[in-house]
Amino acid sequence: MIASMPARRMAVALALASMVCASPAPAQQPTPGAIATAKELMQAKGATNMFDPLIPGIIESAKNALLPTNPALFRELNDVAGVLRTRFATRRNEIIDEIARLYAQRFTEAEMKEAIAFYRTPVGKKFVTDEPSVIDQGLQRTQAWSSKLQDDVLSGFRAEMKKKGHDL
Repeated sequence: MIASMPARRMAVALALASMVCASPAPAQQPTPGAIATAKELMQAKGATNMFDPLIPGIIESAKNALLPTNPALFRELNDVAGVLRTRFATRRNEIIDEIARLYAQRFTEAEMKEAIAFYRTPVGKKFVTDEPSVIDQGLQRTQAWSSKLQDDVLSGFRAEMKKKGHDL
């Protein structure tokens, strides 16, 4: 009996671990109204604009992948790129629908409506206008900070290893 106690505890621990580690239940499908509200939220916060360069960028990237092996076709590839930008322009809505679905799965319609109301205020509009710049500058500063920290860490390694008799 005593020997079986650890085995039982192990079985219980494994069962609990498997429940914790199991993938979560699929998210409930949002209603069409929730998706519409999520799209309205994305529009209010200026999030749909970030998808504008995706299709032209993908087309340009594909064209540039073909160009080195077909440089004589430069003009024709540019013409086809223009046709494809028009043809695939509506595909932008596919990614907006996907992101709207994510919002609708994580926020209630009431929560999204509160956020929409905020983004329609002067402060909310300022967030929409100024936040991209703050994010860009923040990323630049993060990159500079990371680079400086990496240098400091490497210096720290060298100094500590020198104390141990190793010149790195």
